[in-house]
Amino acid sequence: MRLNDITYKVIGCAMKVHNTLGNGFQEVIYQRCLAIEMELDGLGFEREKEQIIFYKDTVVGSRRADFIVENNIVVELKALIMLEDVHLAQAKNYVAAYNLPLGLLINFGASSLQYKKINNSKYINL
Repeated sequence: MRLNDITYKVIGCAMKVHNTLGNGFQEVIYQRCLAIEMELDGLGFEREKEQIIFYKDTVVGSRRADFIVENNIVVELKALIMLEDVHLAQAKNYVAAYNLPLGLLINFGASSLQYKKINNSKYINL
């Protein structure tokens, strides 16, 4: 499946969740619901996949992305009234840390679903 097709399906699943629940729930509730929708849509994914973070070849910690979809897309969820630059920076860092071609930052906290697509500059022809 092409990256654009996967992205389209993930956003569609997120829209189904947001249309059903609206805003106002905790992030973990949206995460669980999105997992159900993506499974129903036949998408392969891992939840809370841990990634070791290195600094100059030294392990300095780890992070967990909300989802890795089809082994190609990092999906980071938020449940905030408004996305800020710091949230976009976090999603960009996840794309780089996981060394995947694409990321999605999805916010369920606004009255309308918000999402941003993040391209990894190391990959060409997305």
